[in-house]
Amino acid sequence: MKHRVINGLVVLGAILAIYSGFHFWQVVIAAGAAWLILRTGVLMLGGLARPIPEPLPSGEMRKVKIGYRCDICGAELRMTAAPDEDPEPPRHCQDEMTLMAPVEEI
Repeated sequence: MKHRVINGLVVLGAILAIYSGFHFWQVVIAAGAAWLILRTGVLMLGGLARPIPEPLPSGEMRKVKIGYRCDICGAELRMTAAPDEDPEPPRHCQDEMTLMAPVEEI
């Protein structure tokens, strides 16, 4: 039982509802729904509170999916690993290759 406060609030609300004159099964269903909504909300907020992981050290290879094209001869290159997230374009035919837009983004 990680979230004792949620459980306590739901039980307290259920007891108060039963003493107020609501039917037992109505209280059970409402308490279950309240517990589910509160638990989901707390888990979602907990997911947002986690810090972003630190970036990899400089020089360590990262997975990338970048396509380049040579403007002079039309040769295409797909880079799958690079030391940085935004590497410099490779050279071909003594000129820098141009970045191609991925097919998914067209």
